[in-house]
Amino acid sequence: MVFVDFQLEIIMKSVEFMQLITAVHELDHHQRKLLSAALNELSDESKVLELIEVCFDARSACPHCASVELYRHGLVSGLQRYYCKSCHKTFNALTGTPLARLREKPKWLNYLAAMTQSLTVRQSASDSGVHRNTSFRWRHRFLSWITQDRPSTLHGITEADETYLLESDKGKRNLERKARKRGGNATKRGISDEQVCVLVARDRSGQTLDFVTGKGPLTKPLLTTSLKPVLDVAALLVSDANPTYMAFCHAEGISHEVVNLSQGQRVNGAYHVQNVNAYHSRFKQWLEHFHGVATKYLPNYLGWRRSFEQHRQLAPETLLNAALGNFQYLTVT
Repeated sequence: MVFVDFQLEIIMKSVEFMQLITAVHELDHHQRKLLSAALNELSDESKVLELIEVCFDARSACPHCASVELYRHGLVSGLQRYYCKSCHKTFNALTGTPLARLREKPKWLNYLAAMTQSLTVRQSASDSGVHRNTSFRWRHRFLSWITQDRPSTLHGITEADETYLLESDKGKRNLERKARKRGGNATKRGISDEQVCVLVARDRSGQTLDFVTGKGPLTKPLLTTSLKPVLDVAALLVSDANPTYMAFCHAEGISHEVVNLSQGQRVNGAYHVQNVNAYHSRFKQWLEHFHGVATKYLPNYLGWRRSFEQHRQLAPETLLNAALGNFQYLTVT
């Protein structure tokens, strides 16, 4: 009798499903568009949840105490919850990441797709159906760990050069100086404390590291802090004729070659700084899309741009992996 009831239930569900399919044909164009969008959101949410769980499975450790003694502890908002036997705390795959407590998961991939196109905050909000304030907040939550996707060491011939951006306090309520209209220009000539120094080092294999060293000109202590830990012992540093690089290399025993750009020298045998200067140009041109970037967020934008350089064709799933700190699972599509 139970088996018969079960068969009848299956038949009834099948009939109801066919009725639903028939009703779809009666929808007008606008209604079908809304239905399609709703189904796509369900599909995107499933993809997002799967990616999050796969990323967590790769490390499978408690974010509170790093213990691997865990067991499953129910589901919340579609994500598996875990209980740690060591510290007795519960958590999910997003706990301890910049994406913890971030809502509207079905819209994440659409938003990340907008980021792969380098859209502005407002354009990204429009494309993904979120408020512009949410769009801004999401951008920097997703970029928080993407900035850590960087090589640990530069090898062989390594070019280094600095570039300068006008300091920006965009979004700050209390300025320590007079406000500049539409970004404005520096009031002091040359390199001054009104400009922020960005140091870029790039080896011939294309691996790139960048550092926001602070306001004003580059100094030897800043080079020691930034470059010394990341240069291979056999690396050869190529720079322009800035004496700061010479002093740094002499003090640290690093092989060094100079290209004197101020005297019109572009190439010194096999040595030049054209790769790093071209990188500066691409970065600044790309940065113009965003109509001004606050200095405090500059490291995030440098990391975002570096993602384009390292992974030529970015997919939303790739960025989501990076935002979760799983750089070894990044794939080029």
